[in-house]
Amino acid sequence: MAAQRKKRSPSGKLDIRDVAHRAKVSIATVSRTINRVPTVGPELAKRVWKAIEDLDYYPNTQARGLVSGRSRLLGLVISEITNPFFPELIQGFEEIAVQHGYEILIGSTSYDPLRMNLVIRRMLERKVEGVAVMTFGIEEPLLQQLAARKIPLALVDFALPSPLASTLRVDYGAGLRQAVEHLAALGHRQVTFISGPRTLHSARARVDAFRLAAKTAKFSAANARVIEANHTLEGGMRAFESLRARGELPTAIMCSNDMTAIGVLRSAYATGLRVPKDLSIIGFDDIRFAQFTTPSLTTVQMSRADLARAAFQALHDHSTPGGNAATHEYPIPTKLIVRQSTDVPAAIPGKAPKQNG
Repeated sequence: MAAQRKKRSPSGKLDIRDVAHRAKVSIATVSRTINRVPTVGPELAKRVWKAIEDLDYYPNTQARGLVSGRSRLLGLVISEITNPFFPELIQGFEEIAVQHGYEILIGSTSYDPLRMNLVIRRMLERKVEGVAVMTFGIEEPLLQQLAARKIPLALVDFALPSPLASTLRVDYGAGLRQAVEHLAALGHRQVTFISGPRTLHSARARVDAFRLAAKTAKFSAANARVIEANHTLEGGMRAFESLRARGELPTAIMCSNDMTAIGVLRSAYATGLRVPKDLSIIGFDDIRFAQFTTPSLTTVQMSRADLARAAFQALHDHSTPGGNAATHEYPIPTKLIVRQSTDVPAAIPGKAPKQNG
């Protein structure tokens, strides 16, 4: 058996002929099996895959693409690799893609339009079969460039007038409304929302959802302020320090993402404020780190698993015969996850803080 497993073609390397010889089928049958052509019978396919396993043979994916006319490659565009939200999203998307026989090509834009252009160019050169754009902010002409080449797209919060483009519509309102109602029920009457860059449509959508929720909960405009940051730890720290320097610290701070909230938590600790006794903090995203901060972070959950599934489904539906290509919107729910960074504000007389446990 060992000798058989090490057998090589005359070139000294395993190739499709070795697989055909071991499976006792034609080279054409091996090729069709590897490319998952449905005309190969299940018994023949089983023999071929067994031979591939026994020989420890790795099919040439580029050659497969030339034969089948398909790359089986999906593009995934993210904003930055340093924010834990995106590696968690990559992991979920890749798991689903691999289960369905696809590989993924990842590009990180770092919010730079020039870099985004290079990412798109690389994906076009590799003949991707679809692109999930998970950047929460992108230059529309670049999307048009992809759409013009009839490449299926899955976009977060952005509707492109193309029959091959689908939108993952995040329900920011539900989670942020729950967060504001949670603070109001605790007795908070002053809350500041630290947003992401206003250039990002997702950041603007979160601000709009916060303002509507605050208005519904009877917060005055003066007691429901919005300041801008940049979705980073350092941005959250600077925003907190700016509020404190101006004497404008509220009893509660809500943030457009968890990284900002963790930055606020860090600065609050450095200045001697007790969270949540002196200041309640709420994030957005529910990255894995949120449950391990001290105190653990109350946050609005936007599931990476939901985003990954919806993005893959959208691309799969548009690139697969028989897929539900008529679907162009995929809802992404949000919900509040209450942990230990929120409590009754200390400024309210006669109310003892509840015990977190």
